[in-house]
Amino acid sequence: MNNAFTVLQERGFFYQLTDEDVIRDRLTNHRVTFYVGFDPTADSLHIGHLLPVMAARFLQQCGHRAIMLVGGGTAMIGDPSFKTESRQMLTVETIGDNAAKIKTQIGRYLDFATPDKALLVNNGDWLGSLRYIEFLRDVGKHFSVNRMLQAESVKLRLASETGLTFLEFNYMLLQAYDFYVLARDHQCEFQFGGQDQWGNIVAGVDLTRRMLSQPVYGATFPLLTNSAGQKFGKSVAGAVWLDPARTSVFDFYQFWRNVEDTEVAKLMGLFTALPMEEVRRLGSLPAPAINRAKEILAYEATALAHGPDAAAQAYLAATGQFGSADPEGKIATSSALARVASQSQADNLPTTTVTAAQAEAGIWIVALMVEAGLAKSNGEARRLIQGGGAYLNDVKVESFEQTVMAADFRDGQAILRAGKKNVRRLVLG
Repeated sequence: MNNAFTVLQERGFFYQLTDEDVIRDRLTNHRVTFYVGFDPTADSLHIGHLLPVMAARFLQQCGHRAIMLVGGGTAMIGDPSFKTESRQMLTVETIGDNAAKIKTQIGRYLDFATPDKALLVNNGDWLGSLRYIEFLRDVGKHFSVNRMLQAESVKLRLASETGLTFLEFNYMLLQAYDFYVLARDHQCEFQFGGQDQWGNIVAGVDLTRRMLSQPVYGATFPLLTNSAGQKFGKSVAGAVWLDPARTSVFDFYQFWRNVEDTEVAKLMGLFTALPMEEVRRLGSLPAPAINRAKEILAYEATALAHGPDAAAQAYLAATGQFGSADPEGKIATSSALARVASQSQADNLPTTTVTAAQAEAGIWIVALMVEAGLAKSNGEARRLIQGGGAYLNDVKVESFEQTVMAADFRDGQAILRAGKKNVRRLVLG
């Protein structure tokens, strides 16, 4: 099992932890179950929601079990945390439809093949059947109104013009009850969420410990903002959604491509799976080379949300309009974007078709260079090879006795070059 605590810490996820030493031990030396929650107040997540989703992805890849909770019950109240006014009330039908769509989006990031890897749950399944008097007696007795009033999210709303409704004041109790239910029924011992959820998470930790007499833990992730203090996930046009009907794949890609230079390393650590050594190297590139790092960030984030083919199309559309930040591929990266760029360049090259029979038998390199138009005669081709100016798949051709075989074709293609700029694509036909 990989050290999940170190992975999350190194990539910049942790902000607050209830018991850091214990959490480090549990995530490092044990397989645990954790949960992250989302209220389905819209029919799509936006990229402001992605921080806990990415954390869950890394935790699962390190061997831990994820519970992704869709708040079909709590969405009927609305979380007042750091909101200046009440949410619009939604119907049960709308909440159900939203929850189903969000489940599909989360499924692109996590593996739900078996319950042992991950579960999708809806808190409407247990909150909807609560009996009010019993809930107040069994759960409400564990909450101090004085402590609830000290929560930053509550104080913010109390100081606002709209105030805080009693309905919203109950939200903390219900989210805390979620943690208790998941610990009781699924042996869940961690809750993770955004920085604005600290008060709710601590309340859940306290309630679960009281009602089950067992330890549970919580941690939050930092609130991301740009240099202007604008909340991460917003563009000039508003929120950047995962649903392509709300935000096109191209616009999704462009949001990441246009982040500030100083934010690239941080966002790469949080929203891509690239190794941190590479993240630090790419994030420290000076301008204008830093724009290549932004292309890589945009491609990787878009590939996770919409798939590699859609990400490649967005990249090619963007570079078709604005040009590539690294047209010669000089900046090394393990990202699949390097292959996309190489393939795109190859698609525009003059092409020579080689039959499968020719490739199996082997084609004399000298004759192939003439056939591909890289030399006018066998003698010219020999001189190019002898002078070190011929390359097959970027490897120097050392002998004019060499033959090109089927194994030299990668994904049905090979690149033959004379000098720096005279290039041909060979295709198995």
